[in-house]
Amino acid sequence: MSINVIQLVQGALTESVLQQLATKLGVAPEAAKRVVGMIAPAMVGSLMNKASSPEGARGLFASIMSPDSNANIVEMLPQLVHGDGLQSLLAAGTRLASGVASEDRINGLSSAVAAKTGVSVGATHALGGIVTTALFGVLKHYFSKSGGNVGQLPTLLGHQLPMVKASMSEDISSALGLGGAGSFLTGVAAQLKAVSSHLEHPSTAGGSSSAANSSLDKIVMEEKAGSKKWWWLAVAAALALLALLFGRSCTNQQPVTAAPAEAPVVNSTPAVAALPASEPASAPAAVAAPAPTKDALLTFTVDKLGAPSIHATVGSEEEKAKLLAALTAKFGADHLNATITVDPDTKPASWLDKLDGLLPLMQLPGAEAKLSGEKIELSGTAADVRNGWMDKLKSLFGAGFTIGTFDVKQAVENAKDSFMSAFSSLNDDCAAADVAKVLNLQVINFRTGSDVPPQDAQLALAKSAQLLKSCQDAGKTVKLNIGGYSDNVGLASSNLTLSKKRAEAVRAFLVKHGVSADGLTAQGYGDQHPIADNSTASGRFANRRIDFAVQE
Repeated sequence: MSINVIQLVQGALTESVLQQLATKLGVAPEAAKRVVGMIAPAMVGSLMNKASSPEGARGLFASIMSPDSNANIVEMLPQLVHGDGLQSLLAAGTRLASGVASEDRINGLSSAVAAKTGVSVGATHALGGIVTTALFGVLKHYFSKSGGNVGQLPTLLGHQLPMVKASMSEDISSALGLGGAGSFLTGVAAQLKAVSSHLEHPSTAGGSSSAANSSLDKIVMEEKAGSKKWWWLAVAAALALLALLFGRSCTNQQPVTAAPAEAPVVNSTPAVAALPASEPASAPAAVAAPAPTKDALLTFTVDKLGAPSIHATVGSEEEKAKLLAALTAKFGADHLNATITVDPDTKPASWLDKLDGLLPLMQLPGAEAKLSGEKIELSGTAADVRNGWMDKLKSLFGAGFTIGTFDVKQAVENAKDSFMSAFSSLNDDCAAADVAKVLNLQVINFRTGSDVPPQDAQLALAKSAQLLKSCQDAGKTVKLNIGGYSDNVGLASSNLTLSKKRAEAVRAFLVKHGVSADGLTAQGYGDQHPIADNSTASGRFANRRIDFAVQE
């Protein structure tokens, strides 16, 4: 199994992540997206160049599997780009990039991309650091999950050649020290293939590598010269084993046909050839590919004119092609607004075969839906019983699917139960991180346009005040920042103002109930940093939140 590394990196840098990065770096989101679109394939090209020699591939693989590389980068990136996490990401990106190309080369890449996009060199360099961190994290995740080894790295990078070729320009190739773009792209595939063959089968790689890469041939010949002693020992071991087998067969009185005098001609792998077929001692154990763990996801929201915005995550390129073909046939390539991501850790999409019956719902103005695995959540006009879509989908998908609408009251009750359970089990050491974690389990579901904490949230807030005051009385004051967030409905400026008022209202409530004002700050973030998709009612509900964070 292979993966599209560039696509996974770009998928990790979602619109919300790019929006946040763009705000921090002072650039337009679309400009940040263009920078990522150029740097990602350029960095993969630089990795290909690095892996085109055995030692380069070994060093690169070691960097990929190092602690600087985060195998969970895709899931963690939205949180890591917030606050001090951004600086640690950039520092990790700088360290990882240093193992691929010199500082001058990386700076040259930033300058070349900045010139093409109009983004400042500093902002481009920072985005390049994020791309590098994401790139190494995606590769580490792949090799960790698949049990891969260094010999598979050049092959995997070779599979990325079509994507690199589509965007590699002469100035970027020159900045990275790759020479002419055409000559590099023409020769690197053969070099990677030869290196992979050498690393996987070092005793037989010389013949195939000499035609592809004369420098690699020299390395292989040097390693062969150093292994002569082992070669003769292997021959002796093989002959001894044959003698042992011959002796056993004589004891059992089984006839043995003598080999001709010239039979013991040793081939390139004598020890392996002499072993009985039932004992392949040198063969590595097969590593089973891990089973996918994530559910395939499809969400869509339909505007007033009946045009849908669609987001999906599937497990293979084949599923993506099938989904894209169906959507294009229905809506036309010029009118299709769809973002489809491929994640190898995603299970097969069980809803994909039912898509034809779902397509009419994607044209119902105001309809919203979320399909995750075998669960379907309807909201907006799709949840209106008068439109009958609940019954239609139950008939279409059958008993194996759970189909329903989002219940705000039930969501609040579930959150309240979780908060009270965690509250009762919290010890009295007042560790700030633990306290913040428990407080974040409560749901403060403000009414639309309101900044007054609702009645059903005030009991949990009173408990929060009680906890913070007890820590304060014990001389263990917990200092927190109260962050207010909104969904993306309405003007961003209005959401920012409202979210700050909500955070200040929570702070005022806690102070009124005895918590020291000096330990609490309030900040509004509007619709920034969403934790769920705003295309569904449940996603917007999750994003309209209060977040407690330990003050730095």
